[in-house]
Amino acid sequence: MISKNMEKAISDQVNKELASAYLYVAMSAHLEAREYPGAAKWVRQQAKEEVGHAMKLAEHAFDRGSRVVLEAMEKPPVDFGSLEQTFKAILEHEKKVTAAIHKLYETALNEKDYAAQVLVQWFISEQVEEEKTAQEIIRQLEAAEGREHLLLMIDHRLGERGD
Repeated sequence: MISKNMEKAISDQVNKELASAYLYVAMSAHLEAREYPGAAKWVRQQAKEEVGHAMKLAEHAFDRGSRVVLEAMEKPPVDFGSLEQTFKAILEHEKKVTAAIHKLYETALNEKDYAAQVLVQWFISEQVEEEKTAQEIIRQLEAAEGREHLLLMIDHRLGERGD
């Protein structure tokens, strides 16, 4: 059985992961409207991953006889600026997610919940990759600044991300 503190921490993180998916769907809609279909597809894949992360956490709680409490989500913005600004917003968001994952791990440590510690280690590694990927895309977009043909090439490459 999971402690009440751990149960709440997992529920909070499930809510954060679902809110991330919601945000990424809004970003995808913004990018579609700006005519960056490749980047929009890339961000939709991010949204799917976030839902998967939420389910991974929820299933961990369910497997251990616990529950998850869902909360209302805040409406995301509609406009995220340029392609580069959108990816900078993604990076900043991922940094917040990383901080939340670290907090979840601290709770698992404090509660001496070894099973949760193992699970959250996977998320810690995942966040390193998420931030690295966003930083790489931002560097490419900065290098392409002002050259629309390069932005279109980057957009095309982002659209090649697998389902």
